[in-house]
Amino acid sequence: MNNEPLPTPAPAPRRVRFVELNAKALRALADGDLAGGSAEAGVALDEHFVGDRARWIFGYRADQLAEDPSAAPWITRAAVSEPDGAVIGDAGFHGPPDEAGMVEVGFTVVPGYRRQGYARAMLKALLVRAAAEPGVRTVRARSKSDNNASLATIAGFGFTRVGEQGSEDDGLVIVFEIPVDAIQDATA
Repeated sequence: MNNEPLPTPAPAPRRVRFVELNAKALRALADGDLAGGSAEAGVALDEHFVGDRARWIFGYRADQLAEDPSAAPWITRAAVSEPDGAVIGDAGFHGPPDEAGMVEVGFTVVPGYRRQGYARAMLKALLVRAAAEPGVRTVRARSKSDNNASLATIAGFGFTRVGEQGSEDDGLVIVFEIPVDAIQDATA
């Protein structure tokens, strides 16, 4: 009889679906109205969605939609874990593809759900969506240089470092890109 402990099975990959945050939901969240944003989105959003940084981002996205309603399919959405239905963060693109066919991804995981594979699930879903769009040729991602979890998530999909930017607010930000023809291999 073997008394060796059985190996712990690897956790199943996380699955997420995205729920649209329309202009009314974005404006409510930007104004700090969590109940109104949740009602408009049709899901119970986390307090994270009305934190200072989130409020700024959602206000920016609401203004973006007011200026260009056609950007709606591309911008930030609530990320919901499947099958349990918990809102675990937000993710999306910064807008539709530019004239060169580039889209930029962004994703944030609610603090209570970090380090559980959700960022990877969100990024994978965004990459699959980008690769399915005929007008997209390149996907860009950025991360603060000290955000090791985000850097690891981005690296796990085969992004190439293409530059860096510095700002007073964010410090050093690393810029990565992946061509869409490399996405299928990266998300397999």
